[in-house]
Amino acid sequence: MKTNEIKLRSGATSFFKRHKYIKLSVVAGLIIAADQITKALILQYLPLHRSISVIPGFFNLTHIKNPGGAFGFLANQSLQLRNIMFLFISSVAVCLIFWFYKKTPPSHPLLASGFALIFGGAIGNLIDRIRFGEVVDFLDIFISNLHWPAFNVADSAISIGIAIFALHLLLKKLPD
Repeated sequence: MKTNEIKLRSGATSFFKRHKYIKLSVVAGLIIAADQITKALILQYLPLHRSISVIPGFFNLTHIKNPGGAFGFLANQSLQLRNIMFLFISSVAVCLIFWFYKKTPPSHPLLASGFALIFGGAIGNLIDRIRFGEVVDFLDIFISNLHWPAFNVADSAISIGIAIFALHLLLKKLPD
């Protein structure tokens, strides 16, 4: 290989790596911003445990604070134990997702986007854990008396990202 070809390939690789991290920053940044803005609006305008019907019989905005994890996991434990557990688990998760994102080749842009969604969502909820010791939830979907646990924008991004990852896993489209 000629020296010019090596420089060109090295430059192209550097460009794609920069582009990859710009994509991560933009996607995760948009999720974090949307999550924190919507939570700030809920905190300011909707009193705790109050609801506003958006689609009667299906969707409400309901201000809830979740001291536990997904589906209230560890909600009944002491504040100190919850804080230690969730801050540790969230920090490990953010690092792990960043590592997966870093290892995802350019040939898998949808998978990289899924990891970026998970990354942004995890940071959005981590911000709540650090600020409040709990997570602000407000999206309330239900049919009759069957309620899905309330969630937020960060949870939605995490769920979509996990669905993208699961799709790649099921279709055996994961990179080597």
